[in-house]
Amino acid sequence: MRAVRLEAPGGLDRLRLVDDPDPGAPGPGEIRVGIHASSLNYHDYGVVIGAMRAEDGRIPMSDGAGLVEAVGAGVTEFEPGDSVVSCFFPDWQDGPPTVADFARTPGDGIDGYAREAVVAPASWFTHAPAGWSHAEAATITTAGLTAWRALVVDGGLRAGDTVLVLGTGGVSVFALQLAKAMGAQVVATSSSDEKLERLRDLGADHVINYRSNPDWGAEALRWTGGRGVDHVVEVGGPATLTQSITAVRIGGHIALIGVLTGRGGEVPTAFLMAKQARLQGLIVGSRRDQQDYVRALEAIGTPPVIDRSFPLEAIADAFRHQESGAHFGKICLEL
Repeated sequence: MRAVRLEAPGGLDRLRLVDDPDPGAPGPGEIRVGIHASSLNYHDYGVVIGAMRAEDGRIPMSDGAGLVEAVGAGVTEFEPGDSVVSCFFPDWQDGPPTVADFARTPGDGIDGYAREAVVAPASWFTHAPAGWSHAEAATITTAGLTAWRALVVDGGLRAGDTVLVLGTGGVSVFALQLAKAMGAQVVATSSSDEKLERLRDLGADHVINYRSNPDWGAEALRWTGGRGVDHVVEVGGPATLTQSITAVRIGGHIALIGVLTGRGGEVPTAFLMAKQARLQGLIVGSRRDQQDYVRALEAIGTPPVIDRSFPLEAIADAFRHQESGAHFGKICLEL
């Protein structure tokens, strides 16, 4: 069985394509899944470059989609031939958050999905959206579900709300698509005029080039007539948070998701207090959240935006493409 393993201490030149033993048949409560696709996330990038300090020999990639090849005794939710997609937190099945680290996240604390097959508990997967390709399904485990939780589960998104999304990565593009499908207005930012036009094509109602307009929070505030946006999908972190607080309405919601500009920094606490805004950190979601999200995707019918796909053996090139920042939407691996 082909698999990719990461040699310590990490680095794109330490990703090795290897021949691993076949995982065999599933036991009671387990399923065997033939993995056909994965998708790249910033978290995966952190693992492979060594920032997450994964153990030597770790199989990376937290997203996995494919076909059920066999089911073990007692499994009734799946049958051979079903299209499935993995869960980011396989032990968080339902309810409020129960995890605060990545010790049991595939591709980080345990082996992930850069391999041709896996045997795991059936509860580690959900059905994939009906009619989606494996590559499309692989995009929802981390990026798509994060956008869903930010806007719907935690944010309570309603038709007529206004949403601010930052940049053109996977979470932001998913959030734009979801917000538009649910009847919201969207303000989107990018440093590229070309990407801003693509955001318009996806339905963005107002776009801002944050490079030519560094006071983009005030611009978003002006566009809403001084009221402010209802939701901010904050993927930047410390360097963008002040602008996000500027943009949000009094009593609005900021979903703190990303650390693209750093892991720590100053929080303008008095400003946040004055806005009486809710700043909520989140990491992906539960299996139940994913099942709800899959049903929503089947009703919405909007496929994800895939920038480019790479074969498994070109995984390092896929991450270099991600590193360049040239992508729009998701980057996938196809096996």
